[in-house]
Amino acid sequence: MFVIKHRKIFYGISTAIVAISLLAISLWGVNPGIDFVGGSILEVNYPETKTEKAVVIEDLNSLGLEKDFSVRETGESGYIIRSTTITDEQKNNMVQVLGTQNSVEEVRFNTIGPTLGKELTSKGLVAFVIIVLLIIMFVAYSFRHVSKPVSSWKYGLVAIIAFVHDVLVPVGLFAFLGKFYGVEVDTLFVVAILVVLGYSINDTIVVFDRIRDNLKNVPEKKRGHLFEGIVGKSLRQVFARSINTSLTTLIALTTLFIFGGESTKWFALALITGVLVGTYSSIFFASPMLVSFSKLASKNKKENKKQSK
Repeated sequence: MFVIKHRKIFYGISTAIVAISLLAISLWGVNPGIDFVGGSILEVNYPETKTEKAVVIEDLNSLGLEKDFSVRETGESGYIIRSTTITDEQKNNMVQVLGTQNSVEEVRFNTIGPTLGKELTSKGLVAFVIIVLLIIMFVAYSFRHVSKPVSSWKYGLVAIIAFVHDVLVPVGLFAFLGKFYGVEVDTLFVVAILVVLGYSINDTIVVFDRIRDNLKNVPEKKRGHLFEGIVGKSLRQVFARSINTSLTTLIALTTLFIFGGESTKWFALALITGVLVGTYSSIFFASPMLVSFSKLASKNKKENKKQSK
C-alpha cells in the first residue's frame, strides 16, 4: 500500500506537526481558565443593542478593576468577563454599570477559589496518568502472544508514541489560540484530551488487531519477509472503516462547534483536532512504524551474523 511505500514522507509530516506543537507549547504554554487558577466568570447578553467592547472595558475600569479582568465576545450579542475572585455585590455592580447605555442580561456567574482550582489541576493530572497506565497495560496484554517479526512490547511502544503524537497537537493548537485569541483551557479541555487518548488508542488497536489476525495465517519463518505486505494488506482492509468512522464523528463535532454554545465550542474544537490527528496517526504513522521496527530488527540480525563470522 502507498502508505507503507512512502512512509518516510508521512514520518516527516508527523515530525513537522509535533515540532510546531512543541514549539508553541514551550513558547506560550496553555492559558489556564478559572477552573485551574481560580477566579470569577460573568457572561452577559445585550438583547437589544450590543455595547461596543471598548466601552465595556471602559465601564469596567470605572469600577477600579484595572487589569484584573479580560473581556471576550460570545455569540452576536454577548460578552464573557473573567476576573479575579469577586463577591456577589461586586458582580451586581458590574452588571449595573454594563447596563448604563444599553439594557443587559446576566447569563451566568461562577466563582472558583484558588484552592479548588489547584485541586482540579492535581486531579486532572492524576486522571491523565491513570489513563495512560491503563492503556499501556491493555496494549501489552492484548498483544502478549505476538512475537514475530515484531515483539509484542513494540506494539505497545508504537501505540504510546502515537497517542503522545495525538495529544501534543491539540495542546499545541490551544497554546496558539491562548496566545493570540485568549482561549483558555478548562476541565472540559482535560476531558477532551482523555477522549482523544481513548479514540487514538482504539483506532490504532483496530489496525494492529487486523495485522495480528493476518499474521496468524502466515508461518513464522515467512513473517519477516512478508511483514511489509501484511501490514499494507491490513491497512487496505481497515482504511475505509477508519475514514468513515472518523467522518461521521467529525460531522457531529463540527455541528457542535458551529451551532453549539460558547461553553462547548472549544471542547468540540479540541475533539475535532484530536480525531483528525488520531485517524492520521493510526493509518499513516503507527502502522508504518511497525514496518520500520521490523526492518531495523532484520538489519541488526544480519549485522550480528556478520560479526559472529
